[in-house]
Amino acid sequence: MTMTDPLGDMLTRIRNAQMRGKSTVSTPASKLRGWVLDVLEAEGFIRGYTRVDHGGGKSEFEVHLKYHEGHPVIHEIQRVSTPGRRVYSSARGIPAVRNGLGVSILSTPKGVMSDASARENNVGGEVLCRVF
Repeated sequence: MTMTDPLGDMLTRIRNAQMRGKSTVSTPASKLRGWVLDVLEAEGFIRGYTRVDHGGGKSEFEVHLKYHEGHPVIHEIQRVSTPGRRVYSSARGIPAVRNGLGVSILSTPKGVMSDASARENNVGGEVLCRVF
């Protein structure tokens, strides 16, 4: 069976693993997932991730989740733009998440980046997800 929203699947795996208190979670590897994980790591929401190759062209990302005093660092992670409803934003119209405490991750012509980087570079794009 084919997956219609791979990025939404990864976000759901992260959300479910943190609700259960897991230290790591694995998800199939792709370029977009890797770019989103790079932003999450740069913003301090995850400890990091590693790529695990299984042979035959199959590989996974092992995401190392981050906790602070026993509570997950990610309180809320939500997919904004879905395959059935794409959401785009201009550089000036990028929404602030929780008055700047959270991060929106955008896919822009200059690559996948956080909302602060997109405002700094004056580029808009597709709002992939919101993290708080």
